[in-house]
Amino acid sequence: MEMLRAKVPDDWLPRTLANLPAVLVDHAHLERKAATTAITLERYRDLFERVEELNAIAIEELQHFQLVLALLKRRGIPFAQPHPSPWISGLMHAMRKGMRMQVVDHLICCALIEGRSCEKFQILGRELQPLDPELAAFYASLVESEGNHYATYILMARAIDDDETSRRLDYFLDLDAELIRQPHDLPILH
Repeated sequence: MEMLRAKVPDDWLPRTLANLPAVLVDHAHLERKAATTAITLERYRDLFERVEELNAIAIEELQHFQLVLALLKRRGIPFAQPHPSPWISGLMHAMRKGMRMQVVDHLICCALIEGRSCEKFQILGRELQPLDPELAAFYASLVESEGNHYATYILMARAIDDDETSRRLDYFLDLDAELIRQPHDLPILH
């Protein structure tokens, strides 16, 4: 896994723990968007041979979406509107246009989102253990999948253009570090 250049801000965990119902709703939306994004990636010519892998990711993300929806239902938390993530928006707005350039950037953005999810789910799996063992176990159970998605997206980008992926990954890792440090009060995972 490529090394992230900035840690999760110190205020993220307290804000997340103080707003768990809203964060769970946000998590549901993120899983739905991740499934949609995996299918959207299939439009790129460079990924036509990877459609089955992308479908497998989409299916797994939809299964996670369903798991979060079930968790919301058990806890009596209504599914609600999502909050836009300034961090995700910042990454996505940095994508270049043009099929070859865009697909590499899109895959790197997806990889970083999955990588940050992996990181944050590890934190939640650990920190929620004394407070909410069910939720701690749930987040711990998602870590491996998020890490696998991260690796798959990076490998797909490298298969298209290894040198360009290295250059753009360097750029996006700097951007990620800049964006994650920007303060916000939204009750969201990212």
